[in-house]
Amino acid sequence: MAGRRTLVSGDVIAERYHLQDLVQERLGATTWRAHDSVLSRNVGLELLPSDDPRAAHFLDAARGSTVVSDPRFLRVLDLIQDDHGHHMIVREWARAFPLDAVLAQAPLPSWRAAAIVIEVAEALMNAHDHGQYHRRLTPHQVLLKESGAVRVVGLGVATALAPVGGSEQPDPAQLERLDVQGLGKLLYACLVARWPGGHVDGLRAAPTEHGRVLRPRQVRAGVDREIDAICDRILGSPPVQHRRPITTVAEVAHELRGVLARLDPHDTAGGATTSPDLVRYDPVVEPLGPPPGLEPPRPRPKAWTPPPPTTLERRKAQARSLTKGERGMVLLGAVGVLVILLVIAFLVGRQGPAPDPASSPSASATGAVGVLPIDRVIDFDPQGDGSESADAVGLAIDGDPSTGWTTQTYRGRADVGGLKDGVGLVLDLGSTRQVDSVRLNLVGAPTSLQILTSTPGVDEVPQSLDDLSPVASVQDGGTDVTVSLPQATVTRYVVVWLTSLPQVGDGEFRGEIAEVRVDGRS
Repeated sequence: MAGRRTLVSGDVIAERYHLQDLVQERLGATTWRAHDSVLSRNVGLELLPSDDPRAAHFLDAARGSTVVSDPRFLRVLDLIQDDHGHHMIVREWARAFPLDAVLAQAPLPSWRAAAIVIEVAEALMNAHDHGQYHRRLTPHQVLLKESGAVRVVGLGVATALAPVGGSEQPDPAQLERLDVQGLGKLLYACLVARWPGGHVDGLRAAPTEHGRVLRPRQVRAGVDREIDAICDRILGSPPVQHRRPITTVAEVAHELRGVLARLDPHDTAGGATTSPDLVRYDPVVEPLGPPPGLEPPRPRPKAWTPPPPTTLERRKAQARSLTKGERGMVLLGAVGVLVILLVIAFLVGRQGPAPDPASSPSASATGAVGVLPIDRVIDFDPQGDGSESADAVGLAIDGDPSTGWTTQTYRGRADVGGLKDGVGLVLDLGSTRQVDSVRLNLVGAPTSLQILTSTPGVDEVPQSLDDLSPVASVQDGGTDVTVSLPQATVTRYVVVWLTSLPQVGDGEFRGEIAEVRVDGRS
């Protein structure tokens, strides 16, 4: 729509909704926190341009979801068509955190993961009873309130924004299987902070072995055995040990509730695990402790208050407190240490000045091995299109092993799809250095690689393999690899050249360098 302009904070929608904060932009839609001036409350406003091909389905999906009255779904309060060039869905506002933001910090305990998935499963059971299916259940669609309550968003609308392939009139049983798979993946993500099948909502892909996703207990220690088995019964094709697969949402809730009665540290009697505020749309948090007195004590008259101490009196009191009890012993010990240091300094001064270590031939000739600074990192793809995830190269040296530089995904073969000899990173040390070793934190295994270096004295960034010489290699390395280089390796540019990548999916291969460190002498 030519007349549509970008909405900003302060704009008024439908003469009542005042836009305040932009919460997110996702799949072409934007979500705002707005203030309803008529009812004096905060609401969530989800907007999609009116000329978007998905706009009509966007409103229809929201309208259809209103038949579900389960309070765990954020209610649709209003639908607005073509205002300021946008179709809009008005929802109730929840002060909560998306589950993907919580999992970005750490995975959840087994009992908490089970409790969350139970709430989501029971909400989906109510939705299925009314013919509504989510089909796009991911951690970003689950909200956690400070009270522990669970809220689910995106019912119908998430599929309208990112349609699921299939027929126009899919079978209800097939739709329920999609939601069951979503619950299994959600449980997996809560347990290990990884997502089965690929990168979703900022979570890295779950590791696989021979094309099969590893079970949660194989990825992270401490996962409860029964919950691990339930997760495998949902996602396993087929489940291990010939266990009966779980195929309905009701089974997911029933199986997890039986385990949670044993695990939940807050429910020793094995009672219900429903959040205490599910019947509230805006729960009231009651303060701890006794209520304040109805008649607080009156302040004493000023005439009864003694005058404040003078500065001199305060300093005298501080000095007396320093000489009492343990503080006096500490002060005495500190004075004694100071006297000893003064005597040692006096004796050393009488012996004449110490020789300058910088002028000593042995000190200058033998430098200690240490971590060499990396001036910059450049992606290296001389046999491809010249660029390989160039915007993420800095993640390989940011000091955070949870982030890293990843190659593109190659299909069919581990040797970079058979398209080229390899791909990698150029590490610029800023000047010519003596390099002893390169340490790599890799994601996935096995990974084969080579270490290449440029000719000493060359200050031009290498553009092809002809500008480099191989000095070391690793075949089928693990996730923590230290490569020792030949003695007297002197160079400015060190290239980590990946030649075989780990498998990340069915016939898909991708390499990832979480952190890289170069040791040597400057």
